[in-house]
This record gives sequence, C-alpha cells and structure tokens, in this order.
Amino acid sequence: MQIVGAKLRTTKILPLSFQLSLLRTACSLISSNSYICLFGTKNFSVLATPPYNSLLSFHLRNGRIDEARSLFNKISSPGVNLYTMMIGGYAEKGRLDDALKLFYEMPVKDLISWNSMLKGCLKCGDLSMACNMFEKMSERNVVSWTTIIDGLLEFGRVEVAERLFWEMPTKDVAAWNSMVHGFFSNGRIEDAIELFEKMPSRNVISWTSVIGGLDQNGRSFEALVFFQKMLASFFKPTSSTLACALTACANICASFMGVKIHGLIVKTGYCFDEYVSASLITFYANCKLIENASSIFNDNTHRNVVVWTALVTGYGLNGKHEDALQVFKGMMRMCVLPNQSSLTSALNSCCGLEAVDRGREVHTVAHKLGLENDIFVSNSLIVMYTKCGHINDGIAVFTKMSRKNVVSWNSIIVGCAQHGFGMWALTLFTQMIRMRVDPDEITLVGLLSACSHSGMLKKGRCFFKHFGKNLRIEMTNEHYVSMVDLLGRCGQLEEAEALIHNMPSKANYMVWLALLSSSTNHSNVDVAERAAKCVLDLQPNCSAAYTLLSNLYASTGKWTEVSKIRKKMKDEGILKQPGSSWITIKGIKHDFVSGDRSHPLRRKIYQKLEWLRGKLKELGYVPDPKFSLHDVETEQKEEMLSYHSERLAIGFGLISTVEGSTITVMKNLRICGDCHNAIKLISKVVGREIVVRDTSRFHHFRSGMCSCGDYW
Repeated sequence: MQIVGAKLRTTKILPLSFQLSLLRTACSLISSNSYICLFGTKNFSVLATPPYNSLLSFHLRNGRIDEARSLFNKISSPGVNLYTMMIGGYAEKGRLDDALKLFYEMPVKDLISWNSMLKGCLKCGDLSMACNMFEKMSERNVVSWTTIIDGLLEFGRVEVAERLFWEMPTKDVAAWNSMVHGFFSNGRIEDAIELFEKMPSRNVISWTSVIGGLDQNGRSFEALVFFQKMLASFFKPTSSTLACALTACANICASFMGVKIHGLIVKTGYCFDEYVSASLITFYANCKLIENASSIFNDNTHRNVVVWTALVTGYGLNGKHEDALQVFKGMMRMCVLPNQSSLTSALNSCCGLEAVDRGREVHTVAHKLGLENDIFVSNSLIVMYTKCGHINDGIAVFTKMSRKNVVSWNSIIVGCAQHGFGMWALTLFTQMIRMRVDPDEITLVGLLSACSHSGMLKKGRCFFKHFGKNLRIEMTNEHYVSMVDLLGRCGQLEEAEALIHNMPSKANYMVWLALLSSSTNHSNVDVAERAAKCVLDLQPNCSAAYTLLSNLYASTGKWTEVSKIRKKMKDEGILKQPGSSWITIKGIKHDFVSGDRSHPLRRKIYQKLEWLRGKLKELGYVPDPKFSLHDVETEQKEEMLSYHSERLAIGFGLISTVEGSTITVMKNLRICGDCHNAIKLISKVVGREIVVRDTSRFHHFRSGMCSCGDYW
C-alpha cells in the first residue's frame, strides 16, 4: 500500500483522535516500507522517510525499551543514528549485554556510536569493558578521552585518569573541568587547586567545581574566597554556583556573606529558581534564622520536592520538630511525593519528638512509595524505632534491608546496647565482620556501651585494646568516657582513674564526670571528691557534678556537706535540673514531676499508686530511704519515693491504656535505685511490660526482671 503525493488545502488542524489513529496506522505500515504522510497546518505532503527517529525516541523516553526494540526490528535498514539510540536506551536500563550485542551487529560504526557505547559501559558500572572499548577505538575525539577519564575518576582510579589526561592530544575546557572535579571527588584537594590554577582558560563551570569541591571537603571558608575571586574576575554565577556558595555559607554559618549572596540572587533574577530557593532555606535554617527560611519558602510559587524537603530539614535542625512534621503533611496534601531526604528528615523529627506512632505513619508512606528499603530511609527507621523504645521494630527493619552500610550496622549495634541487649550487639558485630564491613570509631562506642550495660568487663577490655592496636582507630574522649563508664559500673574505680591519668591527651570534663557518676553509684566518697574537683576545674558551672556529689553526701547521711554544696550552687546561680518524666498516649505528651498533683486525672493516678503500694508490700518490697535525698523522717522519705515522677507516669499509663499493652516512659535524669526495684515488681503485679528510658539507657521491665540485669 502506498499513499501517493497529494495536497490537502485546509486551514484547520486535524482532530487529535484522528492524528493518533494515523500514527497507529503509520506504525503498522512500517514493515511494508509504505510511505507515511505527515500533517501540517496548511497542506498535506509526502515524505519519503518514515518518522522512525521520533517514534523510537518516544518509546525510549518513556522507558519502553522492548517496544522500542520491536519497532527497531521492523526497520529494514536502520541507520547509524537509530542503532546509537537503541544502544543508549539499553544502557539507560542497565542492559549492557543487549547494548553490546547490538553494537557489534552494526554494519557501520561512527565515532558517535563508539562514544555512546563507551558511556553505556560506564553507566552500567563495567569499567573494564569501557577501558577495552576505549583501547579498540581507531579514532578518538575529546569526548572519547573525557568520557573514559570521567569513568576512571568515578571508580577511584585517579592515577590512571591523570595519566590519560596528560596524554590527551587536545584538551578543551570540559576536559580540564572534569579532571578538577575528579580530584575533588577523590579527596585530592591540593591537586585540584593546582590543576585549576594551570587551566589555560576557565568558564563558570570551572569556578563552580572549585567552590563546590572545597565546600564538600570541609573547606567552606576557602570556597567562599574562590567565590569572591570569581566575581572579581567578572564571571556571572549560574544557579549552581550560587547554590554551592550558599551551602558553604550554611556549613560555617557565615550569615553576613550569605545575606550578601541573597542580594546577588535577587539582582541576577535567580530568586525563583527552586534549587537556589532550597539552598537559601538551608542557609537560613543553619544560621538559626528559621523565620527567614519560612519566608523564602512562602515566596516560592513553584515548590518542588527539594524546596519542601529543605524546610522540613530546616525546622528539624532548629528543634521545631512539630513544625517539620506539619510541613511534611502539607507536602503530602499538595501531592508532592517525598523523596529519601524528605522521609529521613521527617523520621528524624519523629525521633526528636519520641513519637513512634507518627514515625509509623512516615514508615507507611515510605512503604507505599517503594522507598522503605532505601538505605538512608532504613537507617533512619532503625534509629527512630530504637530511640523511641521499640528495639524489635528496629531489628525487623535491619533484617529486611537488602543492602547495609557501616551506618546500618552501627545504628543497630548502638540500639541494642541502649536497650540492654549486649549479647545481641556482640553477635551483630560478629556478623558485620563476616560481611567484611569495616568497623569505625562509632562501632567501638556501641560495643563498649553494650558491654557496660551488660556487665561484660572482659570483653569490653578486649574491644578497647583491639580497636586501638589492631584496627588503628584513633581513641577519642568519647571512647574513654565509655571505657571509664564500663570499669566504673563493674566496680573497678581505681583502674578507671588510672586509665584517665594514662590517657595520651588531657581528659575532658565528660571523662571525669563518668568516673564521678560511677563513684556515686558505689558510694566511694574519696574517688568521687577527686573526680568532682577535676570536673569543676574544667567546667566550673557543671550542675551535674554538684548534683552527683550532693546526692552522694545525702545517701551517706552527710547533710552538712549537702547544705554546703546547695549553698554554693545558690550563691553562684547554678541551677539543678529538675527531674521529670513523660508518657505519650494518642499523640499527647503528659509530663510529671515528683509529687505532681496538677494533672487532671491526679486522683485516679494516686489511687492506682496506693493500690500498687499495697501489692508491693505483699511481695516484700521495702522502700530504700537512702534514695530519698532530703533530710526528713523515714516515713516521709518513703512517701516521697512512692511519688517519683516515673511512678506517676506509670500510674497514668496504667489507667489510660488497655490491659496487656506496653507502657513506655521517658525520664530526663537517671532512674533511682529504689524506683528501679519497685518498677520490676510493678511489672510482675500488673503483668505488663514497662519500658523506662533514662539518660543512660532503656530499661525493659518484664515479670519482675529488668533487661539491664541491674547494670545501669
């Protein structure tokens, strides 16, 4: 069948349905080499060449690679450009074998097709094949050289890439830019700057590469110096340049410079560019100017996921987690689908609010969007669940992960340590080593914490020695805090003090505070006084040191010393942090302080606690008066202990939740020994799991036992 030359004189555009029908007819006629008519607005003319390029491109752009191949197979003599298009489509889908097979079937190959195949190999992650392809090329242009150099740099083969760069017969500015960017990406900062200085000519991309590269390698101040040099050289910044400069300002909180760049953005007309807007929001949020960040967001009429995410993250950075989650909800209402960064920021805010129910909602969104198994989202889910007291859910997320990095392993190891599952943490570490994931300094903190909270002194000593000697992990104050805490909890106070004195660098106040806390737990006044002196020499206004020493004196009946400390604190304006506990039920947070009678349900709460008090006495519980840190009669001390903030929160939880459900209570100070003993028995009386998180760890009370094994 043929449609012969004819002219249709009309001023009307043919109906869309008719055009689509004709397009389908065209596709069916290709196999018989029929000529196809194209429509214009004024005439109907004959083209001798069917629109293969457009149809093939249409399928490839929409990811329909098999439909594209089916169309390609119907073409009797496809040209080089059609072969090249199909090869690029296969590479885009990661089907390298199909791309190579088609490439070798090509009757004629030009330089463009060779370069396309070279890019395809790199896109599919096969550097070896790309290098072989490059070697086979009989002719190369600057694109060929730059492509292989880019690939080598991306795979960390910097030396080979550098050698090829200098072998290039001609280098355009794009090749120079590629090498500069590659040096920065692989941490060769000085080499990148030196190469930039050698460039025979530069464009705005050259400057942007240096500004962004310096900032990403922790040299944000230098990045801003180069930005000023660029402006002085009369280069007009692009939106990418401005975004890089703003990021550098955000990283070092250079508010004055950032405001100047904001002014430049307005002058150059980039104020409505979405990526520049997102960078502005991040800059103002990092500089604690969240109102300015919100204003930028409200002024942005075209908000994409990057802009929404910037504000969610910004609110989170400023501790405004409720606002962050409201923005996240608004994003969903506006049908802007969150990405991995949006979900991660929202989960961090759920973690900040200790709102596991809202965290589950975000988890559901991630699941529906197919991002549940994204490594960054999964890592955030692990942290959210473990910090909200749901370690089993955290472990379930970790188990389902198809790909894990060192952050994944560290998150679950630290989580298990915080919940008192020391052996689980050690088992996970063994699996981590078997999977050939290199541990880092955070892994050691998690392992020492696990040993500390489970009383595994021997294993903790081995880890501390092994990481420092064999893995060559540089020991920081944080590691010594963990090790001193482990030794102190196990009663090895002299060894802990000796360890501090033998540290390669001077201990900070946190190391001494760990020793002071352990000394208080073991009622060792001599070590506690020495540790307190060292803490106050380094941090004179440390309220925790005064409070711990005062509590030690009170527990040992030294009320004169207690009065002296309290007077000194009052004279110097040092405030003791008041103890409080809280419980979240149906999204509402309920706060309690010791002896609190302000809650609307106070009568029912106290009735429940009185009932528990009687049940505990039947089980042989006797309040320990040494944990009442006030100089009053024994009977009054027992009364005060019965209404500590954590017990009030538990009482409220018991009257407000269904039988058998878990009660989770958060506390801002360390749980006292008497409450710890009482809550163990309460869990047995009510037949429910009670989870209490204090400043040190999570306690899971079940059937009269605690997960900490009394190591806390």
